[in-house]
Amino acid sequence: MTDRWVGTQEEWQTARDELLRLEKEHTRMGDDLARKRRELPWVLVEKEYRFDTGDGARTLTELFDGRSQLLVYHFMFGPSYEAGCPTCSSSADAVNAVLPHLHARDVTMLYVSRAPIERLLAYEERMGWSFPWVSCGTSDFNFDLGFSYTDEQVREFAGPMLEGGAPAGVEGNALASGTDIPGYLTEGPGFSAFIEDDGAVYHTYSTHARGLEFLMGYYPILDRAPKGRDEGEEPWLRRHDEY
Repeated sequence: MTDRWVGTQEEWQTARDELLRLEKEHTRMGDDLARKRRELPWVLVEKEYRFDTGDGARTLTELFDGRSQLLVYHFMFGPSYEAGCPTCSSSADAVNAVLPHLHARDVTMLYVSRAPIERLLAYEERMGWSFPWVSCGTSDFNFDLGFSYTDEQVREFAGPMLEGGAPAGVEGNALASGTDIPGYLTEGPGFSAFIEDDGAVYHTYSTHARGLEFLMGYYPILDRAPKGRDEGEEPWLRRHDEY
């Protein structure tokens, strides 16, 4: 027998009406946060970054592909990785379908990693993706934005964790990515936005950690299922061809 509250239709409607009030409040708060993101100060990008693409080297400006706005997902695929991070891979599945809509709003979106471009493109083919993916392995781009770390930085922030044993999720993702735990931790997931204005490029926004959940389309869907995300201590996310 279920241990959940089982009520009448009238009780459900009363509780649903109160939840709807809170959901509308949440929506209005989200609209306000979106406005405040757009109002952040722009920071001029002064360094000349270069990226490897399937069609040769490109500058950051050239990655805009003729549009004025550029969105970048910092995908965890470091030089020591043999495959992309499973969690980053799970969120990437939904991007292909939205690209035409982003392009219609003057937005280019692409993925960037430090692994060699040949390895990125081979993995993209395996996953069936077609979004632009570039390598920043020869530049400081990911380091400057705070999404890649040197071996020394990894030892500084992860030393105690590594000595006591890494969490199951970190250990599992490192193994699935074909690298060791210190190598896995040289990369972090992130999202950054840029704008080109009068020949100059500006950095306008970045986020990481749970700030990336807006790209993980399965989470808001699961949040509306009776059992919710139903996540335990063991990691459950896999690449879509590994379930």
